[in-house]
Amino acid sequence: MTKTSKTEAILWSIALPGFAQFLNGKILKGTVFIFLEFLININSNFNKAIMASFLGQIDQAFQVVNFQWLMFYPCVYMFAMWDAFKDANGDVAPFSYLPFVCSAYTVTVGLMYSPIVKVNDFLLGPIWVPILALIPGLIIGFTIMKLIKFKKSA
Repeated sequence: MTKTSKTEAILWSIALPGFAQFLNGKILKGTVFIFLEFLININSNFNKAIMASFLGQIDQAFQVVNFQWLMFYPCVYMFAMWDAFKDANGDVAPFSYLPFVCSAYTVTVGLMYSPIVKVNDFLLGPIWVPILALIPGLIIGFTIMKLIKFKKSA
């Protein structure tokens, strides 16, 4: 079985965790990730919060979201992406897991701070703050990765 490319794996995993595992021939893992996606999504009311947030109804997003369940989502989501990336066709650079791990942390922290983060007195909510928190996670992860590579080469 031909494995998918790393780019295709990441893009399918962003669409739905588990899809890329299916493409990589990891049916059991893919099934587990899809099950976890549905379990967390339904119990956290994630899709309802996403829809309300995209419609600018941030108060509604806060009313429907269940933070106790949604707190699991960033780690499962980022781990599914890392797993898909790792198993896809092509070399895996040393420490390439760091951007995924750091992003899982920063998105989780972003979710925790979402009730208080405002821009120009506008509350961003439980969807936009974690999405924006992905950026520092990626920057931190890639920076640590480069620093480790630099230190090893010195």
